[in-house]
Amino acid sequence: MPTWDEITYYAGFDWAKDHHDVIIVDRQGKIVADFQIDHSGAGWQRWREQLAKLDARVAAAVETSQGVVVEQLLQSAASVYPVSPNSAKRYRERKIPSGNKTDRLDAWSLADALRVDGHGWKALVPEDPLTAELRLLCRDEVALIEERTTLVNRLQSALREYYPAALEAFDDWTMPAAWAFVERFSTPQLLVAAGQRRWEKFLHTHRLARPETYEKRLEIFARAGEFVSGPALTRAKTRLALACVRMLRTLQGQLEEYRAAIEKLFAEHPDHDLFGSLPGAGPKLAPRLLGEIGNDRTRFSDAAGLQCLAGTAPVSYQSGQIHKVRLRFHCNKALRRTVHLWANESRQSSAWAAVYYEQLRERGQSHARALRCLGQRWLKILWKMWQTSTAYDPDLHTRNQLKHGSWILKIQHA
Repeated sequence: MPTWDEITYYAGFDWAKDHHDVIIVDRQGKIVADFQIDHSGAGWQRWREQLAKLDARVAAAVETSQGVVVEQLLQSAASVYPVSPNSAKRYRERKIPSGNKTDRLDAWSLADALRVDGHGWKALVPEDPLTAELRLLCRDEVALIEERTTLVNRLQSALREYYPAALEAFDDWTMPAAWAFVERFSTPQLLVAAGQRRWEKFLHTHRLARPETYEKRLEIFARAGEFVSGPALTRAKTRLALACVRMLRTLQGQLEEYRAAIEKLFAEHPDHDLFGSLPGAGPKLAPRLLGEIGNDRTRFSDAAGLQCLAGTAPVSYQSGQIHKVRLRFHCNKALRRTVHLWANESRQSSAWAAVYYEQLRERGQSHARALRCLGQRWLKILWKMWQTSTAYDPDLHTRNQLKHGSWILKIQHA
């Protein structure tokens, strides 16, 4: 990758779904190329031909840090500098205060912003394919889980219309046994007609014969016919409920395949032991953390950079006598969700994390803010582990707490 002083041309890349506007300027800000390419093999070949004509080092600014556009730019040997949409908007307003906006103007403002301010920006480093695939699989798995939640909500809504006994009998509708119940006894009338022997057989077959719930479920089944809807509503909503169950079964099979693929990639990754040692991360959150943080140790010069990316670091506003602090919204949303879940799970497996959380709650902090503060502390630890390629050692952490006189340790041993 060329150094900043070696770069002689600056490209602004306004990307879209089917085409991209490109403007290239020289060191004096003069436009040397102004063209549009299609998002196709021929279009990207034209981009490479334009670079070959310049026969120089080219840097490109683009409003994204991942995806096929960034991949193509990196393959063309251009240095790629990602720009956030908020920053891109401000750069455009700086160049065009009238408020005019076109794709071409966006590309020009990005190119000139890169020329003027790019010396302080950080270029993207080509990502390790294993880490990139792991991150994409984890994100897609989360999207599929959200789809499952949508289907579960739709199923529960249908059951609420005609089958309240089913909702009362099962709390967790992501459980395949609950779907099997709807398939086996799709209406209250079928459930009542089946009789107690078939109810008991179903519960034993699906391992639902726990003492604390067994008798309660039998009681609910026995009075399922006390409240039933009309035949038209029952037939319609039964069809919807069964359709949701079939889709849930298909989706669950895909989720299991995703989980197997993620676990395989995570096991092959050099940082497996490092992220796998994090208390509370477990087999689901550890791969997500690794995928979002990556393996480029130069990406963050200190823990604060990682904390800002994860959204745990607050945003400060100070002007004269006014000083306000608010939640950080501009961050990696996938990483923020993962850190939130990790901080919550860590309370069960890390004594100091539990004490720290409880102290914040006693001071009047909300659950979300307490977890955000706990995540902030965990990320500082994780950054140091990541820089030194060292797995988490609870004994070493305790010794460091003793060395620095941690108030958490004092409360923990009080």
